[in-house]
Amino acid sequence: MDRFLAVQRELVGKVSLMDGFQGPRRVAGVDVAYLGRRAFTAAVVLDYETQEVLEERVVEGEVNFPYIPTFLAFREAPLVMEAVEGLEFDMLILDGQGIAHPRGLGMASHVGVLLDVATIGVAKRLLCGEVAGEVLVGSPAPIVYGGAEVGYAFRARRGVKPVYISPGHRVSLLSALRIVEGCMRGHRLPEPTRRAHLLAIAARRKVK
Repeated sequence: MDRFLAVQRELVGKVSLMDGFQGPRRVAGVDVAYLGRRAFTAAVVLDYETQEVLEERVVEGEVNFPYIPTFLAFREAPLVMEAVEGLEFDMLILDGQGIAHPRGLGMASHVGVLLDVATIGVAKRLLCGEVAGEVLVGSPAPIVYGGAEVGYAFRARRGVKPVYISPGHRVSLLSALRIVEGCMRGHRLPEPTRRAHLLAIAARRKVK
């Protein structure tokens, strides 16, 4: 693991939490579905205001890196980067962590630095730190790790579990929260990653 830790230490020094994006007018989401070692990676670009689909793409490939907590980017980043290649977007939302990661470099930060694009991580579970307060519907609660705020827990509606939002790269904490809130349409997940998830599942189903 020393080699991968060294990569993370190098990349985390390049993460920016300053807003460095336009709009956003076009927001992309990415998700990966697996069938054994085969991965189906879907990317969907939505209009930020209307959440209508503008572009979508699915790529298929074989995964050789095992799933290891806190090293997800080494497994999925190459797939994500291939899926978004050639698409036009101002912001990329990934199913994973941003800076809410033990070493400050979740997959959203990792991919953001490599592509030099604005990214946000929206994860289904908390990887590190604690949520400071109760997560009420529509009322985010800070995620605190090492004495600093690294993201927010957010519950879109009653009856669903919260998601964990953290900036990846070229996005501030508050902008990450604002943008994800703007992508919520009554589901647990923001529309870009929800649509990408459905597209990835549909692609996998075709080959089963």
